[in-house]
Amino acid sequence: MEELDLILESVKHDMDGAVKHLDHAFQRIRAGRASTSMVQDVMVEYYGAPTPINQVANVSVPDAMTISIQPWDRTAIGAIEKAIINSNLGFAPSNNGENIILNVPPLTEERRRELAKQAKVEAENTKITVRNARQDGLKELKKLEGVSEDILKGVEDEIQGFTDKYVKLCDEHLKTKEAEIMKV
Repeated sequence: MEELDLILESVKHDMDGAVKHLDHAFQRIRAGRASTSMVQDVMVEYYGAPTPINQVANVSVPDAMTISIQPWDRTAIGAIEKAIINSNLGFAPSNNGENIILNVPPLTEERRRELAKQAKVEAENTKITVRNARQDGLKELKKLEGVSEDILKGVEDEIQGFTDKYVKLCDEHLKTKEAEIMKV
């Protein structure tokens, strides 16, 4: 019985992780307003090592359409600008010698559709991860010996219930994000 609980817990943990990853991915997809999360994954080449931007600069949002990046070391301004350009975020950084300013352009209808497609792809990838977690759990169940078929069937149904719940959760998150993206 303890092994069954461990398998169920593992499956649920993997599915939870997949949905958390989806939420993180959705934070990176912008929906019109400036946010520090838009640049959080930018890696800056700092003293020869890739470093997250928030470890070399203060990132803030002074207004709804601007991201301000103030490096702690002024010599890093060029490296930060280069990292932003190479990250394909669609921003054209401008600097005044002390700060880097990113103006977040308003989204066009075409760009909104692209972002909605990107969100859909992320949601599909998450659903695949959830289904893979289900498959892994079912494989672990098959390896168990000395457990009655009725109990195994019950656990398989429980795993399928988790799968249905998390796939539905992915769909809900996607629907919310798409509405946020398409809102003008």
